[in-house]
Amino acid sequence: MRHTRDPTPSNAREVFSYSGAKGPSHWGHLSSNYSACSNGKIQSPINVVKNQTVLNKGLTPLTQDYHPANATLGNNGVTVAINFEEEVGALMVGNKNHAAEMHVLHKANDGSIAVAAVLYHYGKPDPFLQKINKRLVQLGQETSGLDKESRIALGLFTPKGIIRSTSKYYRYIGSTTTPPCIEKVVWNILGEVRTISKEQVQALRAPLYSDCKSNCRPVQPLNGRKIELYDNLSH
Repeated sequence: MRHTRDPTPSNAREVFSYSGAKGPSHWGHLSSNYSACSNGKIQSPINVVKNQTVLNKGLTPLTQDYHPANATLGNNGVTVAINFEEEVGALMVGNKNHAAEMHVLHKANDGSIAVAAVLYHYGKPDPFLQKINKRLVQLGQETSGLDKESRIALGLFTPKGIIRSTSKYYRYIGSTTTPPCIEKVVWNILGEVRTISKEQVQALRAPLYSDCKSNCRPVQPLNGRKIELYDNLSH
């Protein structure tokens, strides 16, 4: 799930998928604009091996300054996203799979992108997702079995609560995880793994196209990149 002005193409399903001839291993050949998906050297996602990270005491805490704005909950077939009509503010691992992952994408006026990634494992319902649960269910009902896109207005909505204060995060330079696989994205993976219920995961998957229910790009080579660690206990 994303909260963003998403660089993913609006006609994503027509362009790429997560399996078959338009799956991740073919993305770089589907369009000249997607060449980085195959040729890029700093692609995402990666596997964060905790004992191979480098503590950087120069990193500072992640701070957020968000304000309410009109938002839309949308499904483009390959992902579910909350898109805001205006700028709403700024954001100043281990080798295992997680139940879900939420990307909070921030795009600056100069085009640079920073992402805060929240990882989930199964457990109690996530409070933030509970706030939009009825809308998620509605989104799934509107697209059930139809493989179509849909959007639902959320009205005035605040991103506050999406990102919690964290005592630890991992930072590396990567890319967007969907075509066009734009590079030089600053990734911040929050150290706290949150919980999500199976019902919430089902609600997030329900609106997606049948061949995109597992919308996770395979892990990409690190290619010598450094993964930095911020830990306030070490400051």
